[in-house]
Amino acid sequence: MTKPWTVVDSVAIGDGRLELRQRGARDFLITLGGLVLMNSVANRSEIVLGQRGCSHLHGRVAARVLIGGLGMGCTLRAVLDTLPADAEVMVAELNPVVLDWCRGPLAGLTGGAVHDPRVHVAITDVADLVRRAAAGSPGKFDAIIFDLYHGPHFHSDAQHDPLYGSLAIARVRQALRPGGVFAVWGENYEAGFVRRLEAGGFAVTTERPGRGGLRHVVFRAQLPPRVTPPVAGRQRP
Repeated sequence: MTKPWTVVDSVAIGDGRLELRQRGARDFLITLGGLVLMNSVANRSEIVLGQRGCSHLHGRVAARVLIGGLGMGCTLRAVLDTLPADAEVMVAELNPVVLDWCRGPLAGLTGGAVHDPRVHVAITDVADLVRRAAAGSPGKFDAIIFDLYHGPHFHSDAQHDPLYGSLAIARVRQALRPGGVFAVWGENYEAGFVRRLEAGGFAVTTERPGRGGLRHVVFRAQLPPRVTPPVAGRQRP
């Protein structure tokens, strides 16, 4: 007989009631208004998101990464496992209770990823941190990763959506160092979002991790590296 779910914790937020549910030692759900947002045994796309978002940073000295959305910490764990020891990871999470869950009942799923000395979690909107980085404060990132429960949709405002519109993409570009990567989790493939990324100067690839069933999408958009201009007066050999 399947074990019933028990509610570990529950809090009312603007979009409804956010709950952490558990059955068994490592089987968790995060739900919002009764709808499942995250499942601890179906997280392949989140892991691939973290890996692809930071795969270009092997050996990079003092890499800086911004993650929008903490969730169960699976994307964060994948990022940490991909990055060198001197990296810095900023996580933006809107709901402080999610951080409490990752420090407490969910910690065993990720080896206590939020306690890693490379990690700082800010209770804020990731769009605000992108705006600050685009303006040069405190500095730019080598990767920006969005793991939010609302990915890009066909009904996203093509210009003004605060996360996925063309103006937001322009800010992401300004917030990234040359060669930087913008990686985004989505429920489904969204052609309009890909077109906006490409128009913003990114080279884009997408994939659906895993096999069979409902497979979510990982969008990976990379900026070109800085090209060093030729030295004046030097002739080509």
